[in-house]
Amino acid sequence: MTIIAPSILSSDFARLAEETASLKEAGADWVHIDVMDGQFVPNLTFGAPVVKCLRKWTDMFFDCHLMVEHPENYIDSFAAAGADMIVVHAEATHHLHRVLQTIHSKGIQAGVALNPASPLCLVEEVLADADMILLMSVNPGFGGQKFIPASVDKIRRLKAMLEARELKTLIEVDGGVNAETAKQVREAGANVLVAGSAVYKADDIPARIAELRG
Repeated sequence: MTIIAPSILSSDFARLAEETASLKEAGADWVHIDVMDGQFVPNLTFGAPVVKCLRKWTDMFFDCHLMVEHPENYIDSFAAAGADMIVVHAEATHHLHRVLQTIHSKGIQAGVALNPASPLCLVEEVLADADMILLMSVNPGFGGQKFIPASVDKIRRLKAMLEARELKTLIEVDGGVNAETAKQVREAGANVLVAGSAVYKADDIPARIAELRG
């Protein structure tokens, strides 16, 4: 079954806790939390204290996507705040394997993200060590961007790499996911879909989540 992870980057920040808590009733599976430091990407968003506060409002799975330089410096704080998975960018650390080990040592899941222009070879050596590979289908930093069509082939190639190794690693897609592109990425092999604007701007959020799931 496809996992739907709405991105709270598209929520009303003045009602962040309430809107996050309502996602479970709407049929979402995970909460996707975009963490940006203004260095790795040109935007600032949430820190660990926000995650800690949101944890009090819901028991949903927190998928924390760290778009930050030197993510190893933030693992302790996000794990303590209540993250269920921490995803780091392969481009942001020199010691990716060590970072994944550190995340797992906290008793939580670990993922690796790739920007649209980054080749799959950057994660090839850690596929067996990651619970999930996140493929960005827009350039990270802002919500509401258009889906990059070349992402579909990249998903197919990643799926083939995983199948060749008999791995069950999840494939997450983040960026420009809507009813049309969701079908494309599901068919290509993605099983976790991040959606921001498509969910939060919908008149009927439960119906939109069901539509994205397919």
